[in-house]
Amino acid sequence: MPDKTFLPFRITHGNLAEKTDDAFPSRLSAWRNDALQLPCDGTHFGYIHEGSATIETSAGIFPLRRGMYFAAPSACRIGGSGQGVVITRLGYNGVFSLGGPLEPRGRLRYIDGCTDSLLIPPQMSGDPCLNALYFPAHVSQTEHTHPSARIGIVVRGRGECLTPERTFSLFPGLAFIIRAEGRHSFRTAEEEMLVVAYHPDSDSGPTHESHPMINRTIVRGISASQIEIIRTRKGS
Repeated sequence: MPDKTFLPFRITHGNLAEKTDDAFPSRLSAWRNDALQLPCDGTHFGYIHEGSATIETSAGIFPLRRGMYFAAPSACRIGGSGQGVVITRLGYNGVFSLGGPLEPRGRLRYIDGCTDSLLIPPQMSGDPCLNALYFPAHVSQTEHTHPSARIGIVVRGRGECLTPERTFSLFPGLAFIIRAEGRHSFRTAEEEMLVVAYHPDSDSGPTHESHPMINRTIVRGISASQIEIIRTRKGS
């Protein structure tokens, strides 16, 4: 894959790009009015961009429609009368889940007036996640980088991605990869824009020492997470 900041892709059926030399190896695929077989080599994060689809997994067969998303560990089959994208985190064993449709606004604040919703959260700190990123009209983002690659698709609206090499037009159905540490920013004019974005890693999420079950287990007025820390320290 060329070492460029921003790589755009139209939705065409099959494998679009693969980055196996990365610290977090991932693959970008798509389906278009046909079935796509996804191998047993990681966890597949998908988004249905148009029409409807069916996903066949070891857990069963599930109907999907526009605006829905999924995570499917191991081998599965996705397809139907519509189109969408799949990002595979190679070598990662995730949890099967379905969600959607997307909400009209993000739940979390992001930079420069944008918002974000965590669609598929990291099961543990460091795991991959899937997000919905909302750009209001008339946004001119601060130039920034990410420590790992970002893979996404424009769901609705139009805008631009500005990089040191050039400015790219963004429109519904355009998939893209932003390489790790690549300088970029997004800009919108009269339209709002919505992007579904995959992160191959995270720096938040549950850990063995801190998660809702252990944190909210109270033993004689003390969280069990603190008791575990105390025991560990005494035993060291």
